[in-house]
Amino acid sequence: MREFEAHDTAIDLQKYIDCLSEVERQDLKAVEVSIEAIETARNQKNVDKDYSVVKNGCNNGASMISNRSQYRYQIEDIPWDTMYELGLDLEKLQEIGALNSLLRGYKTPMLIPILFNDGETVSQIDARLQLRIDDDGELIFKVHRVFKKVDFRKKFKGHKFTKEDRVNLLNSGNMGRVVDLVDSVTGEIIPSLISLDRLTNELISLRMEFVRIPDMLCGVRLDLEQKQVLREGKALFIENMVSKKGKLFSAMVQFNTDRQWVEFVFEYKFRSSVGSEVNHSERVVPSAFRGKKLRRWQIEKLKAGEAAYITGLESKKGKTYQGYMCFDKTTGIEFSFKNPKKK
Repeated sequence: MREFEAHDTAIDLQKYIDCLSEVERQDLKAVEVSIEAIETARNQKNVDKDYSVVKNGCNNGASMISNRSQYRYQIEDIPWDTMYELGLDLEKLQEIGALNSLLRGYKTPMLIPILFNDGETVSQIDARLQLRIDDDGELIFKVHRVFKKVDFRKKFKGHKFTKEDRVNLLNSGNMGRVVDLVDSVTGEIIPSLISLDRLTNELISLRMEFVRIPDMLCGVRLDLEQKQVLREGKALFIENMVSKKGKLFSAMVQFNTDRQWVEFVFEYKFRSSVGSEVNHSERVVPSAFRGKKLRRWQIEKLKAGEAAYITGLESKKGKTYQGYMCFDKTTGIEFSFKNPKKK
């Protein structure tokens, strides 16, 4: 099964097992998986693969890395000489939680203060780092510096930004459509999506062949039409998702090329090309919720910041349910089965 189906599959399997008779349970013994045996095998595997870093002057007391197969790069292959020139070491990367992302081939999830040599002076700047293979096959550090603003007047890999492209990138961080980009070396036309790195203001593109859309998102199975909308880079409103706390919520989602995954679209602030901030307008109380028209008293309660009770809501399986609504100017209406205003 796919990773996105694991949670629901486990629940269905448990329900099946709970309904079995004792005789049927005995029949399942033939395919039973022993957790103890799995843990024993896993621990032995980790012991065999554990290794410490003693190369290129790294500290002998560095933490050991297990299960190397999950990483794109190995810790002993990191260009440590360059690392030291940037004012960093293994201990620092582990301390700030950046090492795991680097070994997986991703950018560091945070800005890191590094030493930058422009040929004349050495200064400290904030940047995101990423391990990459250069044209000579060498593993190098790619430094993603912070830009004060994005110059939309310049073409990006042959693409000229429209006013709508610019507004979308500044508002949500995602351009919202597929465009043809030109490879500067080969001249190849590459259908791609474009997003904005919210930490560095750097434009990030991703080939369509690398755009992956999950089958499940927070408990909601996406149909082919929904997946196609997301694959085209457009924003999609999904209802009745389940949060980690077990609460139902609805939100706008969109594919982000910087994260290379589907993300929730919230309110962001970006610097425009003239230096002014661009913000979303505040949401207003809608006239309907999940297909049911709201009554005037419900709208008034929501406007006043109070919880409003609602009945007659219908799930995708045709079952009716009820609960409480609260309104937030940033996220819109939030639903809960219990009154969130009641202590």
